[in-house]
Amino acid sequence: MASTSVSRTVPASPDKVWSLIGGFDTLPDWLPYIPESTPLEGGRVRRLKNLDGDVIIERLVDFNETERHYSYAILQAPFPVNGYLSTLRIHTVPGRDDITEVQWSGRFNPDNATDDEVIDLFTGIYRDGLDALHKTLST
Repeated sequence: MASTSVSRTVPASPDKVWSLIGGFDTLPDWLPYIPESTPLEGGRVRRLKNLDGDVIIERLVDFNETERHYSYAILQAPFPVNGYLSTLRIHTVPGRDDITEVQWSGRFNPDNATDDEVIDLFTGIYRDGLDALHKTLST
């Protein structure tokens, strides 16, 4: 099993960050390469479309409002992995209420790809996503 994790500080309070990213169906609000999200099964599943029109279906497997994190599994996607589980988590920065650390991590089994290839793929997705979140919160 391969894994990766990316963290980034963003210019907003933990409450503001969580209000933007804490909803399982809110990716289009801050992630430009996911312009469409449709909630299914009462919001426990999301059907995403990326800019290329590819469909990604993910299931929420854990959600903690108090600790500000959620985890999800990919059910269908154009990625060369299986057994994908990812977590998006908010961390407070001690002594600061104007910045927040956001961590996006995942573990997965490569499927017709090497560990390095899928680690690079998801490290790039997470990094680009957190950069987009930073940009959204900076405007």
